[in-house]
Amino acid sequence: MSVLDGLIYPPLGFHFSVLIEMFPQTPQDLRFQSVTGLSVNIQPETVAEGGENHFKHQFPTVPQYDKIVLKRGLFNGSFIASWCKNAIEDFEFEPHNVLISLLNNLHVPVATWHVFNAYPVKVSISEFNAEQNTLVIETLELAYQYYKTIGLDVSIAGGIGAATSVAGGLAAAL
Repeated sequence: MSVLDGLIYPPLGFHFSVLIEMFPQTPQDLRFQSVTGLSVNIQPETVAEGGENHFKHQFPTVPQYDKIVLKRGLFNGSFIASWCKNAIEDFEFEPHNVLISLLNNLHVPVATWHVFNAYPVKVSISEFNAEQNTLVIETLELAYQYYKTIGLDVSIAGGIGAATSVAGGLAAAL
């Protein structure tokens, strides 16, 4: 296996981390089965120009962000569950930033999405079924203002440069 193997190929989607910027947190608060909803959409606004019948102008509008959906096994004593309970049951909303990182085989972030001012809007628990032996899954849905992608181009360029220098050093040593 080459030093460059984890840096050149597209990363796999099963190795990731989620950190909600709130304190305190327990180890259970960092464990999630899946993350979906990192999506942004810009709907163009169509404007007709008087006297021009061949086309209409299209202008970008404000980006619209989907809700983030986090799934995990149901845990007792979770501060994230308390945060969601306060929002849903008591209508006390306390927005927090969220960091979602895709990790490589060395557990180093390949890409990170910094989600700003997220707050819970939906909590659901999977079904209870006496005929199945499955985990109870808690699904948290978060609304947020926007997200920024951090370091995808910088991480890849820096990682390839570092790996190349390591590989060069290994080749020189042999």
